Amino acid sequence: MERPLKLPKKLPKKSPRSREAASLPKLDREPLVVVVLGPTASGKTALALAIARRVHGEIVNCDSVAMYREFEIGTAKPSPAERAEVPHHLLDCVDPLTDISAGEYARQARQVLREIVLRDNVLREDVLPEGGQRRRVPIVSGGTGLYLRALLEGLFPGPERSEELRNKLRSRAKKHGPEHLHRILRRLDAAAANRIHANDVPKVIRAIEVCLASRQPPRQNMTELWRQGREPLRGFRILRLGLNPEREALYARINQRAVKMFDAGLLAGGLIAETERLLKKYGDQARPLNSLGYKQALQFLRGEVDRESALAAAQQAHRNYAKRQITWFRQEPDVHWLAGFGDDPAIQAESIALIERKI
Repeated sequence: MERPLKLPKKLPKKSPRSREAASLPKLDREPLVVVVLGPTASGKTALALAIARRVHGEIVNCDSVAMYREFEIGTAKPSPAERAEVPHHLLDCVDPLTDISAGEYARQARQVLREIVLRDNVLREDVLPEGGQRRRVPIVSGGTGLYLRALLEGLFPGPERSEELRNKLRSRAKKHGPEHLHRILRRLDAAAANRIHANDVPKVIRAIEVCLASRQPPRQNMTELWRQGREPLRGFRILRLGLNPEREALYARINQRAVKMFDAGLLAGGLIAETERLLKKYGDQARPLNSLGYKQALQFLRGEVDRESALAAAQQAHRNYAKRQITWFRQEPDVHWLAGFGDDPAIQAESIALIERKI
């Protein structure tokens, strides 16, 4: 018989709401933040780099897997030369054995945005020919929709994470399957269980965590917290640029990129070799090994599938992911959609022209 879940003795206290606007310098206009969004393989990195070179920008990563150290090939991170040329933030900053939530990403990213603006106004001595001071432009670039939404719109307020409780819940899910956790959530908060799919284990765990924490004052479950609203990013003007290449061309590029990664796997520095090295170093507990590309390479290394099947599975998984990203980003407000890839000079010129009118 399963023992009932118990709340850890000490729960983290609820953190106070952020005060972004109060910490920013007093300026005639709010500083501009450029957001480059779009599906995987649409050229977000190329566009962000082109913008940064032209408008003196700094890039803030918004790809959840790219935050992890040592995961390079499967994440299509900027090259070392590109990182040296343009400042990058929230890249290679998370240990592969740890986890980072959308809320934690939003807290860190908002702090980075403030630091860019504060550093710009305190330390910059660049002066435009007409005598005005040139501001650095933060450029948020990446395809993790939930992280971007957390950054720009905020998440509902709630208790902080309890790793002790989460580890217990993960063990139960591994032993009994995701439906076991979903039944627990249904007993605690039926409305939340109706909104969260049983297979979305991280969200189910978070909902259970909130419900158990709510047994102590103030008493709130996940559904009640959803109703409270969010804390949006304040103190900045936001320009969203969305890449929207033709679907067949996007899928062709996704397929070609996967082939390149797997072909490189025959060499010392490719995806398969990288996955093998990371598996030996961290074991299968490394979070990013479950992400697209790495998951299929891992299946090949374990002998579960042959190379051709692993490649085909990776291509299909990336195409499916791109489709979900497109659906998600269509819900973003006020996006200026660009009908092409981010490495297209015409798309870059159109984007830079829009930004320069806003600066």
